[in-house]
Amino acid sequence: MTNRRDFLKKAGLATAATVGATTLAAPYVHAQRRPIRWRLQTYAGPALAAHVIKPSIDAFNKAANGEMEIELYYADQLVPTGELFRAMQRGTIDAVQSDDDSINAPVDVSVFGGYFPFASRYSLDVPALFHHYGLKEIWEEAYGEIDGVTWLGSGAWDPCNFVTRDPIRSLDDLQGKRVFTFPTAGRFLSRFGVVPVTLPWEDIEVAMQTRELDGIAWAGITEAYTVGWADVSNYYLTNNISGAWAGSYFANTERWNEVPEHLQVLFKLCMDSSHYYRQHWYWWGEAHYRTTGGKLELTSIPESEWQRLEDEALAFWDEIAQESERSARVVQILKDYRQTMQQAGPPYRYG
Repeated sequence: MTNRRDFLKKAGLATAATVGATTLAAPYVHAQRRPIRWRLQTYAGPALAAHVIKPSIDAFNKAANGEMEIELYYADQLVPTGELFRAMQRGTIDAVQSDDDSINAPVDVSVFGGYFPFASRYSLDVPALFHHYGLKEIWEEAYGEIDGVTWLGSGAWDPCNFVTRDPIRSLDDLQGKRVFTFPTAGRFLSRFGVVPVTLPWEDIEVAMQTRELDGIAWAGITEAYTVGWADVSNYYLTNNISGAWAGSYFANTERWNEVPEHLQVLFKLCMDSSHYYRQHWYWWGEAHYRTTGGKLELTSIPESEWQRLEDEALAFWDEIAQESERSARVVQILKDYRQTMQQAGPPYRYG
């Protein structure tokens, strides 16, 4: 009896079939034997990272099917946040999720990362500015001048509100308050008597308990509850200095170029899945915890008084615009966008 193998041999097809099978299997076997491995560090601690990045990295590792695996590390776990850019540039780590400001990125546009005062009102402002108003091209231009690091894209996080031990009901209440915040936000808030404090992320809760800190201006109310800061604070100021944090993904250029194109596409899709999740998670959380959180008393500064802060922010923008031609372009985009949103009226801008 002639079986299939004998038939193929007689037909001269066995060798071709065997070679074809080997060729098809080879990439998978090779990937299983020698996957690309990355170490990526986020700005976020474990409780926050469980929302802002871990699901997307888990999805990437699963979809990469053994060809690539990303090991995720949390805030300051391998490298202090302020040293992340240089560490990535040297190849100590392969990729970073953070804002340009916190990692001391050596580009003039780094001041616009994180919370640039009053640059946004809502989280959707950030992707609109990057994808439809030209910030994406400016960031690509800026990082294109830096060796060793590739900027991969930006997205929005939560607003920047004050979480404090004592109530804030007027601008005068900000005087002398020691506050954990971002570099540029701290630079701006110091004009109103705030004393910016820099600490490792995991030390913030203890610093609030020991009164080393009077408050936090690093997030909205969703994070205050998620990471435990609501347990060591008493008040939440509903006025914010920015409607959304602008954060980015970065990679060591050499390591990024080693990644096959299909995996680069997959990584960017997973970035987008993280951006999308944060849009609805924060939108839900900011309202949910204000109304049902139960741990923080809400306070507000009258809008007429808060306007002083916003007016000063516009003067701050003009000062930043003097620092470089590229910064001037960014500031002009922010001004144009602000005017467009005001002219559009509700729901884009009220008042």
